[in-house]
Amino acid sequence: MRFRPATAWAALTALTLGLAGCTGTTTVDPDPTSPPPEPEPAAVAQRPEQEASLVQQTDPAALALSSSEEFFTSAKAVVLASAENESAVLRASSIGIALGAPVLLTGADAEDLEAELLRLGVRTLIPVGAVDLDGIDLTSLNVQPDPGDTDELTELIGQHLDTSFTDVQTPEAEDVAQSVAGLEPGELYPAVDLDGHGGGEAPERSGHMPPLLPGEGVEGLHVLADGQDYQAVAVANSRAAGAKVAIVSGDPRSSVAEVSGLGDPEAVVGYGTSYGDETTFAWQAATAATGDELPGGGQLVFDDKRYIALYGHPGTPSLGVLGEQGTDETIDLAAGEAADYDDLTDATVVPTLEVIVTVAAGSAGADGNYSSEFPAEDFVPLVEAAAEAGQYVVLDFQPGRSSFLDQVRQYEELLAYPNVGVALDPEWRLTDDQVPLEQIGSVGVQEVNEVVNYVADFTRENALPQKMVVLHQFQQRMITHREDLDTSRGEVALLIHADGNGDPHDKRATWRNVRTDAPEGVHWGWKNFIDEDDPMLTPAQTYRIEPQPDYVSYQ
Repeated sequence: MRFRPATAWAALTALTLGLAGCTGTTTVDPDPTSPPPEPEPAAVAQRPEQEASLVQQTDPAALALSSSEEFFTSAKAVVLASAENESAVLRASSIGIALGAPVLLTGADAEDLEAELLRLGVRTLIPVGAVDLDGIDLTSLNVQPDPGDTDELTELIGQHLDTSFTDVQTPEAEDVAQSVAGLEPGELYPAVDLDGHGGGEAPERSGHMPPLLPGEGVEGLHVLADGQDYQAVAVANSRAAGAKVAIVSGDPRSSVAEVSGLGDPEAVVGYGTSYGDETTFAWQAATAATGDELPGGGQLVFDDKRYIALYGHPGTPSLGVLGEQGTDETIDLAAGEAADYDDLTDATVVPTLEVIVTVAAGSAGADGNYSSEFPAEDFVPLVEAAAEAGQYVVLDFQPGRSSFLDQVRQYEELLAYPNVGVALDPEWRLTDDQVPLEQIGSVGVQEVNEVVNYVADFTRENALPQKMVVLHQFQQRMITHREDLDTSRGEVALLIHADGNGDPHDKRATWRNVRTDAPEGVHWGWKNFIDEDDPMLTPAQTYRIEPQPDYVSYQ
């Protein structure tokens, strides 16, 4: 509904007739031939040039200004409120969204504010409540204050406003940005306490309100904000420009449903201090936008999830329980093992398959590395069956005289699946004069870090959910200089897996030894050996280990 154009034209005609009557000398044609002015869009929006950007300002007036600069090329009208008056800010935000026009706040530098009005080409200023207009040249502006009455405001801006929304109470401070993000165009915050806390006075009306169409918004613009109250107007300006907005705090991957629910972005802007730096925000937001989730939900490996795994090589019973049955039976067995832990934790228990894809060999083989590398395509049916069943897969590497990185690279086809991580088994990492089973192997942390960074880069470049990287260890010497493990890459979640077998007393001693002087930021795994442990711990006993393991495997 557009009420203003006809009403404004009638008022202008009446004003002209009245002036003519005062002089007594001017004859006015009662049927003017000039048509009423054509309504123009209240503003014209633009999409930022950058695919991803992050704004970490915390001053509300500065945020309002920068978001106007970012999202609008021009505006015939601007809504203005005091940054110090929350009620006025909320009402101004709702008016700006209804009109599709920028909202600015007094409290910014007056020169900067005036420069933005000039850049936009503003002709009409719509103040909400008491505002300080000192320092702003109003010569070329017509000032049309918010009348406070919903019907009068509807007539003023020419957009239908939802009067029922005026009954809604002002939200709590921590919910302000969220409330603005959820407004439907036309929903209006109530006109309460508009003249307090703002400085200045409620401006007088001057000039003539031209007829306006809703602003011309853009598509493909997404905005993420971490929900601070000072972001309310930046969120409103985003909405007025046509952006889709989600309020999510911290790593966007932890809110994949909210972020991916916005659709496929052409540009994304973040507001907040909880997103890290701009580079981190960019790749995490891009990953969240894919909507791809891990088994158990979300895109973070250990986000309220624990893993129960079968270990082994398909078709080889001697290498673990995973190899004792076919694919369908393996999927069912993994689900059954995980179900035994469901009642022992409030976390989601994820059935997991730890699949040995390169097996340490007793002979050198054609490549001389004492490791048998099985073709990646051989494991595709198992990986896809696991994905369909909501199960995670860990590719286990026993490299012999090869390097972990050389072998992991051969399985990119499998790493491209969201439900696939990797495990490094240093017991089988040999020097050029060693052979399997004659000694326990070891690996330097530099080689481990090479794999960590390779998997992290692959994950980022392909916008994949976080991947698990498991490091098997039952002696300190198996990973030399472990204190230098690179735990900085958020694309992967690192887990050290204690592999010792034997009686419970010996296994707990191994657990304590492996955990001594461990780097910060790693998770912990425990292995139960079905045949070698005497006795093997029950699920309840396993979860009484401290700290409770995030990953339990059965071999």
